[in-house]
Amino acid sequence: MNPEPNDFITLARVVKTQGRHGEVAAEVHSDVPDRFTSGMMLFALERSGASRREVEVEDLWPHKGLLVLKFAGVDSISDAEAFVGTELQVPRSKRAKLESGWTYVSDLVGCSLLDHGREIGHIEDVQFGAGEAPLLIVSDGAKKYDVPFAEAYLEAVDALRRQVRMNLPDGMLEVNAPLTAAEKKEQVGDLKGRGSKPRRQRHVKKSGR
Repeated sequence: MNPEPNDFITLARVVKTQGRHGEVAAEVHSDVPDRFTSGMMLFALERSGASRREVEVEDLWPHKGLLVLKFAGVDSISDAEAFVGTELQVPRSKRAKLESGWTYVSDLVGCSLLDHGREIGHIEDVQFGAGEAPLLIVSDGAKKYDVPFAEAYLEAVDALRRQVRMNLPDGMLEVNAPLTAAEKKEQVGDLKGRGSKPRRQRHVKKSGR
């Protein structure tokens, strides 16, 4: 039985052709070491999302922050151009297993976020930066919120129900809603006074890879 569309996860996106013998350069969306290997099978999803083409990795090497891939049977620039913009995927069943306490971004994006049982909105993205925890970008249709994915606030990730249940400190959503700089500064100061700084980071893999 063929996998359903939602049963695939994206490992990389082809950004351009590379070289004269059918190679492509891809932006890698996986932080699992040695995730790509010679001989592995990938599915190239068209930009339109209409179809996938199965390809075999013949060779690969890093180049200027990208990963160069040579697919079997793709031997010219014109052949390679058909892959530009495609997402390189594997079936969800093939993704790397995680240690306890880690969560894949692909398991978070699209989930509803609940705060003390009240739905706030849906997670659109997860951003990584210099902070103590990744930020969940949550939208309720009118506003967007930046919510720290911190162990101290997390109740549960329910992948089956597509829910992330959290218990956020009072005022945090107001701080992370689109306010003026002065309003944010004032409310951040109030939160610090209540000792609401995240105590532990929740581990997240950048993708369902």
